[in-house]
Amino acid sequence: MYSLAFSILFVSVLVLTLAVRFWLASRQIRHVLAHRAAVPPEFAEKIPLAAHQKAADYTVAKTKFGLLTLLVNYAVLIGFTLLGGLQWLALYLHELTGAAGSPMLYQLGLMVAFATISGLIDLPFEYYQQFVLEQRFGFNMMSKKLFFTDLLKNIGITAVLGLPLLWVILVLMAKSGDLWWFYAWIVWSAFSLLMMVIFPNFIQPLFNKFTPLADEALKSRIEGLMQRVGFASKGLFVMDGSKRSAHGNAYFSGFGANKRIVFFDTLLSRLAPQEIEAVLAHELGHFKLKHIVKRIAMMFVISLGFLALLGFLKTQPWFYAGLGVDPVALALTGQPTDALALLLFMLALPVFTFLLGPLTSLSSRKHEFEADAFAATHTQADNLVSALVKMYEDNASTLTPDPLHSAFYDSHPPASVRIRHLKGATT
Repeated sequence: MYSLAFSILFVSVLVLTLAVRFWLASRQIRHVLAHRAAVPPEFAEKIPLAAHQKAADYTVAKTKFGLLTLLVNYAVLIGFTLLGGLQWLALYLHELTGAAGSPMLYQLGLMVAFATISGLIDLPFEYYQQFVLEQRFGFNMMSKKLFFTDLLKNIGITAVLGLPLLWVILVLMAKSGDLWWFYAWIVWSAFSLLMMVIFPNFIQPLFNKFTPLADEALKSRIEGLMQRVGFASKGLFVMDGSKRSAHGNAYFSGFGANKRIVFFDTLLSRLAPQEIEAVLAHELGHFKLKHIVKRIAMMFVISLGFLALLGFLKTQPWFYAGLGVDPVALALTGQPTDALALLLFMLALPVFTFLLGPLTSLSSRKHEFEADAFAATHTQADNLVSALVKMYEDNASTLTPDPLHSAFYDSHPPASVRIRHLKGATT
């Protein structure tokens, strides 16, 4: 009875989210095309019509491709859950390993098999996006060899870091009692913090080359900004982002004594020194206003809540049955169901949380406005405005997104709203 009710709830929410996603995408396409013919007045003197139309076409193409990807992802989701794909995979692996096989190896094998199948389904779409969609609009700088090399590196890193983490969590689920989810949360939180140190120092250099910033005049300007705002960095680096994409950005990574400021080479080639300083001031604003700490803290709180929910759901037969897995058939195998509970939870959770997206976007936009205001205080707001206009043009970011679509998906305010706020800071 409960399993049927949960199945009906799952299908209902899935259909609702699919309908909302298509509605939002159709709004985005109509809105962008309706404003394609003319550059918005506030940008008319800075962005050519051809660039504005390229951004419109790029946005529409990405949105349409996103709908196709969405349909495939939902079909795969239904196949793994309601159509019994995960149960079939679990039973098949049991037949392969046999009753005498290691329960832990069985569960790790199930997770790896699921990830492999999902990755193979996603691969053609990732290839198309890089070598057709991005190529068509002049953003792809990646060779096919580099694409597959990156893929193999990602698989290796995931195996080296992810499998031990997964093993620890599965052990906790099996042996640490009803509060396993709390201990797992401690492990996950510690792992996340550790990754903030490992990623910039050991993982990123496997994919990109980082060289110290050589422009002494720009370096002096940036060091002056860091001194004014009280930010200490381990170094200023330039990343060869142009080997993969024409998109540009700047960021800082790490925490404590490991903070590094990184500029894409594509960004440095396009912006003037005072504009680069303003962009960095915005990024430093996130740090000084404790946005990073707040986001990490919120992530920890949310993950604790979700793990507590999983701690309850993994003991409920209706949770498995409602998502296409027969707990009786699994019990007959004698294999543990912890990995299955993790997989079902990861599959179902995005369906139920999608409609909360605007809350996340609202919080992120608030932080963006605050970081812009911080940058306007420590640099010239006009320099950040001119930098943003160039970045919008270079990245083919639409200047006219649909407001509702933007509220659901965009972590940054629309260009016109953001620049209006910045110009208000100069008056």
